Amino acid sequence: MSLLTVPGLPLWAQRGFVHTHGPDLVDAQGKPLLLRGTNLGNWFEPEGYMFHFDGGPQSPREIEELSYELIGPEKARAFWEQWRENYITQNDIDLIKKSGFNSVRVPLHWKFFDSDQAEGFRLLDRLVAWAKKDGIYLILDLHCAPGGQTGSNIDDSWGYPWLYRSKEAQEHTAAIWHRIAARYRNEPIVLGYDLLNEPVPHYPRLQQYNPDLEPVYRKLVAAVRSVDKNHVVILGGAQWDTNFKVFGPPFDSNVMYTFHKYWSPTDVSVIQEYLDFRNKYHVPIWLGESGENKDEWIAAFVKTLEANHVGWCFWPYKKMDATSSVVTFDRPKHWDEIIAFAKLPAGTGNAEKRIAARPSVEEAQEAFDDLLKKVQFSNSHLNPGYLQALGLKADKE
Repeated sequence: MSLLTVPGLPLWAQRGFVHTHGPDLVDAQGKPLLLRGTNLGNWFEPEGYMFHFDGGPQSPREIEELSYELIGPEKARAFWEQWRENYITQNDIDLIKKSGFNSVRVPLHWKFFDSDQAEGFRLLDRLVAWAKKDGIYLILDLHCAPGGQTGSNIDDSWGYPWLYRSKEAQEHTAAIWHRIAARYRNEPIVLGYDLLNEPVPHYPRLQQYNPDLEPVYRKLVAAVRSVDKNHVVILGGAQWDTNFKVFGPPFDSNVMYTFHKYWSPTDVSVIQEYLDFRNKYHVPIWLGESGENKDEWIAAFVKTLEANHVGWCFWPYKKMDATSSVVTFDRPKHWDEIIAFAKLPAGTGNAEKRIAARPSVEEAQEAFDDLLKKVQFSNSHLNPGYLQALGLKADKE
């Protein structure tokens, strides 16, 4: 008898969705599914370090403001629209499939999903079609939530995690998830919803919000479940997705818990607390982010994860001038001048000094135009050592 015809099965299993089964994530046929994935970082939510803006703008808003200053608002808006068109294409998803990945995590910024006609849905719909063609599962990750869940650059907040203090921000975040879930509730290639990326940093003064995290998750899960009974909901711990002590017993029957690990030892001691959590509550766990390290470290950590039946999703898929990504691309023309300018003290109070030091408008425009060319798939380069470290294939052709 097929699993899909067994009486009494949960609806998400009967409908062909990936779902949880005790401590395992299983596919529609009930077979254990070990996720091997990559993160599409820097697509919807640019990060300063990916542009080599060390000491300069870091959040999406800050980076966009730099582009407005350098090439003007009209050209900058056109640039970012084209950036989102160029950065991830069908060729990229085809390469991800060919390399041996079975999943991608898609970091999202709430501002692209604030209406049913918003730009983000057009881009995600396109991605869903590519993923269905290649059989690549999608995990949708709210990297930037209204109000901010971290207060740092990665959530594009105002420098404080207002999400935990603002009823309005919580309602807005729930509305974003309600809209996303309603859109994709019947799409099995979408594996699940990673509700908040890396909530509550390790900063001592922000750990006061640890007790508020699970109540916020309950609100977001309720918003999802009001329209979508099919998909896995994914909860990350406090302190950048590392602290599971904030969780009580699971409050949803189709839930997976995610942790992130960077720059740690690679032996089992690093993940033992998460294995213990899995055993205690009989729920799946998943490494949603790791990487940004040498190939030897990545290979050792993957070995530990897979030996303990923990799926993974390394960060990121694409990055400028890098070896710790699936593909990389070269710096565009005049980019060193852009980097130098970006390091200067920001703000209109420094306008005279900034205007004196800036690249010409023509040079800046040439740099941003060239960047759009450099990020195209045809101009990217494979990092074979990185893929081999992940145990995957290294062949772009």
